[in-house]
Amino acid sequence: MMKYIKFLCIVLLLFVCIGAVAQKTNDVYVDKNGVMRWGKTNEEVRAFGVNYTAPFAHGYRAAKKKDIPLEQAIDNDVYHFARLGFDLYRVHVWDCEISDSVGNILNNEHLKLFDYMLKKMKDRGMKFMLTPIAYWPNGYPEPEEKTPGFSTKYGKEACLTNEDAIKAQEKYLYQFLNHVNPYTGIAYKNDPDIIAFEISNEPHHGEAPEKVTTFISRMIKAMKNTGCKKPVFYNISHSVHLADAYFNAGIQGGTFQWYPTGLGSGHELGGNLLPNVDKYSIPFASNAKFKKIAKLVYEFDAADVGRSYIYPAMARSFREAGMQIATHFAYDPTYMADVNTEYNTHYMNLAYAPQKALSLKISAEVFHQVPLYKNYGSYPANASFGNFKVSYEKDLAEMVTETKFFYTNHTSTTPAAVDKLQEIAGWGNSPIVKYSGTGAYFLDRIEPGVWRLEVLPDAIWINDPFGQNSPKKKIAVVNYRTWPLSIVLPDLGSNYTVKGINAGNIYTAKAQGNTITVAPGTYIITKQGVTTNVNAQTRYKNITLGEFTAPATEVDKVYILHKPSSELEEGNSHTMEATIVTKNIPQSVEVSVFGSGWRPDVLPMEHVSGYTYRLILPEKYIKAGMLRYFITAKANDIYYTGSAALESKPSDWDFYGTPYTVAVLSKNAPVYIFNAATDASALSRQWLRSSTIVPAAEPGKAELQVNVAKLFEVDPENKNGEAIHDYSMRFFFGQKISGRKQDVLQSKRLVFRGRAMNGSPCKLQLALVMRDGSAYGGVITVGVDAADYSINLTDLKSVNLVTLPRPYPGFLPYFFKPSAVCDFDISGVETIQVSIGPGIAVDQLQAKHGIAIESIRLE
Repeated sequence: MMKYIKFLCIVLLLFVCIGAVAQKTNDVYVDKNGVMRWGKTNEEVRAFGVNYTAPFAHGYRAAKKKDIPLEQAIDNDVYHFARLGFDLYRVHVWDCEISDSVGNILNNEHLKLFDYMLKKMKDRGMKFMLTPIAYWPNGYPEPEEKTPGFSTKYGKEACLTNEDAIKAQEKYLYQFLNHVNPYTGIAYKNDPDIIAFEISNEPHHGEAPEKVTTFISRMIKAMKNTGCKKPVFYNISHSVHLADAYFNAGIQGGTFQWYPTGLGSGHELGGNLLPNVDKYSIPFASNAKFKKIAKLVYEFDAADVGRSYIYPAMARSFREAGMQIATHFAYDPTYMADVNTEYNTHYMNLAYAPQKALSLKISAEVFHQVPLYKNYGSYPANASFGNFKVSYEKDLAEMVTETKFFYTNHTSTTPAAVDKLQEIAGWGNSPIVKYSGTGAYFLDRIEPGVWRLEVLPDAIWINDPFGQNSPKKKIAVVNYRTWPLSIVLPDLGSNYTVKGINAGNIYTAKAQGNTITVAPGTYIITKQGVTTNVNAQTRYKNITLGEFTAPATEVDKVYILHKPSSELEEGNSHTMEATIVTKNIPQSVEVSVFGSGWRPDVLPMEHVSGYTYRLILPEKYIKAGMLRYFITAKANDIYYTGSAALESKPSDWDFYGTPYTVAVLSKNAPVYIFNAATDASALSRQWLRSSTIVPAAEPGKAELQVNVAKLFEVDPENKNGEAIHDYSMRFFFGQKISGRKQDVLQSKRLVFRGRAMNGSPCKLQLALVMRDGSAYGGVITVGVDAADYSINLTDLKSVNLVTLPRPYPGFLPYFFKPSAVCDFDISGVETIQVSIGPGIAVDQLQAKHGIAIESIRLE
């Protein structure tokens, strides 16, 4: 009997040892050089993905209000994650919703949905980096709810210092890691797909370093007491002066975030923002302790940027800085992406923002292809790097490898080995695929001569997604239209066959040459003469071929979207564009323009692609005075006119619409690039309580008054940061002057209209910024009387470009220095930078400086 018991003990011991070895093998570990490696292969960890919050807070409540089954909604979005190549998920769990005030885990619907979501992501091959503590209440953007958690009771600041709150966190972390996901049967601490934990989201420590170290050490101990071997990370991009306190606490990795265009501009930002993402410079990068820990990005976004060129450049800069993981913040659940109420400064969804989503798909490839710490120089030289290219001018990001071709906008690039391509994903036209719809498409080679095509519905933005949003205000719609699609691939040839395979899709056809006509859905495309056994149930990588998910058509009325030019110069033709959104292709689109008579002339607009129509208005209509016109679309035999889409046309006797009105100025009239009365709200600058807009006595004029008490104040999040005495503002005027190109070319000087405040003159630097990020400026001395102050364009010199809006974290570079300074070219200017600081005597830098701006013009 004793021998039998000994034998059982030995067997059990062996199982424990084998399990321990397996766990060690499965877990990610951090090597002596601060690199995360996969336990099984020792290869470097490279992963990329998103934050996504459907189980919690506003996302959860929005679904409930719409009676949307959240499990199905999660399934749909996770499928899109698979199509975008995401292999990592991160979220700050709303602890306030799944814990009580003393730190006990609550097994409620939020946690159940979270567990369900993790299982669905695991099924697609995704990994996880989880942040158990958010410290956030769950209200935003709605009023806060009363939640049971310890964060609700104590608040973030007290959670970092109050002993009872700290004990609650220790208990919560211990229980969180021990929590068994009912859908997998595995505790979080043992789940091989959870590769790391970040203790908490954005703690802002204000205590002495030794106390900060003690706090973090206690959190780590609570987690390690579960037996968890996974790396534990801590946010080290806040309060960076405490870096050594973080490193001394025993963390194995540090987490970072990046909002290079600030947050909450309230409108879509214009201009070239690639200089803002040129480098991710870490102030303690040379610290020997920092070099031994792993680095990851828990949140990033180019907030308020609606274009698709910027994300791969951010990914490149992250890799150069040593980041192995990055997750975008935040992917909008599809059921609420049409209104973008979750975080209106962010916008990301494959169905509603296809070009931006494809840009993230390319960024995922950057993380997997670009070597760690690889330096590609500075912008504009680093606009091409490895297999990648970004272009502000074309609003294009693209990747070309031997087997993959991804692009976010129309491109003329032809892959070098078209016959070897296996995957294509894009928007618009390329030498391989031509498509006029406005949704994303995916082409995947399943076997020789057999490809899977997936086409998403058309996406159209009908409002600025970064404005004041509401569930009552749509910012985007999707539409199901049938469009021609041409595919030029040697593996398919011509006259190939196409067959719909998603649920309800019974479409079959034969290509006419290289062109087919398709509606949104998924299809099998087969080369002429090839037979195949693949079908809707066939597995391909992490999807099933017949899968397809997208919102239903939302176009239930006509939208006429047009932004008239601010002003025009007489004697030139003028190109105007409009977006006409109708369920089916409109019968006609026309412009009614008032010329010499009282009846308008009616001119047809030409279809360009998708929903875009264009008219080149002859110069005979562009006369000094006011240009007045209407845009009318005919759909289903009904005429719709103007931004209100009135159901009538201008020639009807009872028509009451208001025309678009544009000022037409005589040749060589001044070109106003900034007007305080109309443009101040769109300035990119750091907020000042002492700044205000004051209307002038003269109608239509105002002053933007800016009073700066100190040009430099210590950043509490970066107490050791460089002292830069500067206050800068930036305004993108590219669209504002689009109708004045000839007058801009004739300009000789830059004129500032305004005055100095506080009873003393103020030095002011004015700089014109070109499309490539080069800035040319000069310093003027502004007197206390309102007057014109000018500088000749020939006197402008190369000056520093300030990265505006200011990035977050605040330790990131204040100035941008391009890889090469281009010669000044007035035809390339699109932004004005106004700076208080340059030229001011050293002994006056910390004095109060004030300026009142009325306007800035070229003449």
